[in-house]
Amino acid sequence: MSKVCEICGKHPVAGRSISHSHRVTNRVFRPNIQRVTIKVNGVAKKANVCTNCLKSGKVTRA
Repeated sequence: MSKVCEICGKHPVAGRSISHSHRVTNRVFRPNIQRVTIKVNGVAKKANVCTNCLKSGKVTRA
């Protein structure tokens, strides 16, 4: 499944985990992407949408 929101374009970004002893390792921050059925111009279609867009009302579920 794609990890990119089709509404806002949110995608995974790289960062670093830093432990208490300050050892540094690379990590990935992944957005919470859900495959949901949404309404686009009155037609139902499945899309990958982040939960931020779902909660804010940027999309309407079908």
